[in-house]
Amino acid sequence: MRVQQILSAFALTLLGMLEARAAEMGAEDHSCGNGDTDIATDRPDVTNSSRVVPHESVQVENGINWTTRQDATVIDGSNTRVRIGFAQCMEVLFDLPNYFHPLHGSAAAGFSEFSPAIKRQLRPLPGDIELSATVGLELPTGTARIAGQVYGGYVQLPWSKEIGDGWSLSGMFTGFLMPGGNANNPALEPTFAVERQLGSRADFFVEYVADRPRRGASSQIFDCGGAYRNTPTQQMDFRLGFGLNRAAPDYVFGVGYSFRFDHVI
Repeated sequence: MRVQQILSAFALTLLGMLEARAAEMGAEDHSCGNGDTDIATDRPDVTNSSRVVPHESVQVENGINWTTRQDATVIDGSNTRVRIGFAQCMEVLFDLPNYFHPLHGSAAAGFSEFSPAIKRQLRPLPGDIELSATVGLELPTGTARIAGQVYGGYVQLPWSKEIGDGWSLSGMFTGFLMPGGNANNPALEPTFAVERQLGSRADFFVEYVADRPRRGASSQIFDCGGAYRNTPTQQMDFRLGFGLNRAAPDYVFGVGYSFRFDHVI
């Protein structure tokens, strides 16, 4: 119970700070887009979007992954994230439990945790760098071997920078708070991505991801993939990742579909 209380107090404090900031800036801050902007998702790359969903919009992101390691192959889905723009430049998001099914090997089968979070898009930094802040909880509602048995929390700072001619840079720093958790669980996760716009509807990216546990070697992955927006509010995407060391998966392949409803709340 003590861990739960610490995490709850931690999350509520940060949520209160974000909400106070939103109240202070919301009246004059209209830089976060509206229902006329194209869909911007937190997938298929690990690096999340530095933008929130438009106010009064609901966005649902889904996908299936195929992951191969030396000792197991696992398919998982539906990787559903529901994002709700409940205020100007702010959203709440929910990562629904994801089901893991081993195709061979000794990997566990079952559901991951349920994870609610809140995200605030901040004013652009000098140099027109877009930045957001996310704080979330990880609730051990799933299978113990997958979701764990302790409560967790995380803070994320996704950023992006347009550099011209359809090119952009982005990245994200994630810090995990998991008192009493497994030492193999990641404590820090930095990412860095380069993206190229391909016409008005498609983009391609390459990305580096590192998961640093509290003990042991980091898992390092090279990612590439792309997305195609068949309408301004629908997106199909894919991802192909390769492990760069023994701690990482041999490869990861994923496909996904996301959609957004505007002016619904």
